[in-house]
Amino acid sequence: MDNLRHLLPSAGNLVVFEVAGRKLSFTKAALELGMTQAAVSYAIRSLESQLGTALFHRAHRAVSLTEAGRRFHSDVTLGLSHIRKSAEDIRGRGKANTVTLAGSTAFASLWMLPRLHRLRDELPDIDLRIQTADRDLDIRNENIELGVRAGRPEDWPDYDSALIAPEVIVAVASAAYLEKHGTPESVAHLTQHKLIHLEEPFRRACDWQQWFKSAGLDAVVANRGLAINDYVLVIQAVMEGQGVALGWQHLTERLVRSGLLKKVTSHRLTTGAAYHVIWPKGRTLSSQTELVLNWLAKEGRDSADEEAGS
Repeated sequence: MDNLRHLLPSAGNLVVFEVAGRKLSFTKAALELGMTQAAVSYAIRSLESQLGTALFHRAHRAVSLTEAGRRFHSDVTLGLSHIRKSAEDIRGRGKANTVTLAGSTAFASLWMLPRLHRLRDELPDIDLRIQTADRDLDIRNENIELGVRAGRPEDWPDYDSALIAPEVIVAVASAAYLEKHGTPESVAHLTQHKLIHLEEPFRRACDWQQWFKSAGLDAVVANRGLAINDYVLVIQAVMEGQGVALGWQHLTERLVRSGLLKKVTSHRLTTGAAYHVIWPKGRTLSSQTELVLNWLAKEGRDSADEEAGS
């Protein structure tokens, strides 16, 4: 453990790095953290020195993450979020202003976490607890205020629901993968590429066979390639250039807009299902829960508008 203490970067420097990477500005990070810009710059340089690599490209009045910086920022954000959640769980149990949201790890990591800073800015008096599990939790019996589900409202006759995003599925890869292997000329040509498969153990999920069929390729047999049972790891493998994966649009649109992922064909499968936030029928929601519910629905509408305009 003593060796681990010397190997791990300073927790304070990691916090500074997370904010600087999210803001892409040392000055804005300093304002959020209540530090000087010089202190932020020193913390980042100390972290780079310890890791032995540059995390930011520095230009006149602008910074951007290097490739190593983007990968490290993704991991640091996820790690800090787990620590924060655990601390908030311990500190926040029983508080009147705490709202629990249950969902998949993929939804929490790829949809919710990038938006948490906006929730804190817009709803500063609410403590949100994000609870993830391999399978959908029984939010009624576990006394959880809100849950996120994929499907149709008739799938949950005992619950009310609000739309977050329709289920739209595209094929995505990293720029590095496409540079090395070429962009598929068609959906049929995509069958010759390295495909990454999600083997969802508990929730229903579209697979490559269904996606190809929706494009009119009924007889295509998708090569097995790499199979992973966690969607967050699927996306990580794609960003590492391991192959092409199915991208649920509401989870991957931010990564596509940032350039970390690219859509490899124009085909998209709209399943008719959607992602909803649900709560038990007949349950009176607290004012804090209603605020979170309305915020989630608004974020979903805003994301849909951004996607339509892109």
